[in-house]
Amino acid sequence: MVQKTILMKKSYFLLHIAVLLLGFSAVFGKLISFNEGLLVWYRLLFSAIILFFVLKFFKVNNHISLKEKFDIAKVGMVITMSWVFFYASIKYSNISIAVVCACLASFFTAVFEPFINKTSFRPSEFLLSALTMLGIGLIFHFDASYRLGIALGVVSPAFLALYAIYNERLIKTYDSKQINYYQMIGGTIGLGLLLPIYLHFFQVKSIFPDLKDTLWLILLSLFCTVFVYVSFTEALKKISAFTVNLSINLEPIYSIILAFLFFDESKEVNVWFYIGLFLAIASVILQTLIFVRNGKN
Repeated sequence: MVQKTILMKKSYFLLHIAVLLLGFSAVFGKLISFNEGLLVWYRLLFSAIILFFVLKFFKVNNHISLKEKFDIAKVGMVITMSWVFFYASIKYSNISIAVVCACLASFFTAVFEPFINKTSFRPSEFLLSALTMLGIGLIFHFDASYRLGIALGVVSPAFLALYAIYNERLIKTYDSKQINYYQMIGGTIGLGLLLPIYLHFFQVKSIFPDLKDTLWLILLSLFCTVFVYVSFTEALKKISAFTVNLSINLEPIYSIILAFLFFDESKEVNVWFYIGLFLAIASVILQTLIFVRNGKN
């Protein structure tokens, strides 16, 4: 019992360190000059390369069938789409707007999980998560300048919720580093096939990163991707998908503080943004209190 408690605390600690680092991923999205398609493709590619050496270093047993590799890789396209819409939201609005929209991950998890895992529907999770939706609705209604960015940002957490739910199944069988390796490969190949069409409609001056963008992409891939998503996968061994997504709701706090400090985004948002942010944070606090009271993980 004591050992189980220690492992649970370790999982929570690892989860929240990962969430803190995840807050920096939005900052890198602002710093990197590429559009969202190229940015995500290079993030996937660099992450796959890093994970290849990680698997070799930790001598992870990689003897699984081609079908198993393909099944894992398919889930990689889910997180890829989440990233594309997330960075598109940043490009068409700002970091603060995009990360508040990301709070909807717990709402979508509460909606999708009963259908996918055939579990009972929990109205309390749905209603409390809906506070975030109300907050985003207020921002959308009263701030017309960022409506496209908000619309794109709302799609991202839907894919993120699906990713967490399907990943929860994979971690029961496979090593977390192995899972993320094939997911990054799946995303690299899948998005790579779509990229020529994407770049036809959204043209860029160059498809190759300069020295500065290369540095940001390496940091983004190493710390905000490999470490973060391996940590999320490890946490899912002890913590439910809903709780993981609930913890991810803390990311906006870190990201917004960074955006205000480094990009002076406080001048770009109005009072309705703060009301929406308050509702999102209230949702996190209320759901956390319910988990503590019920003794859930």
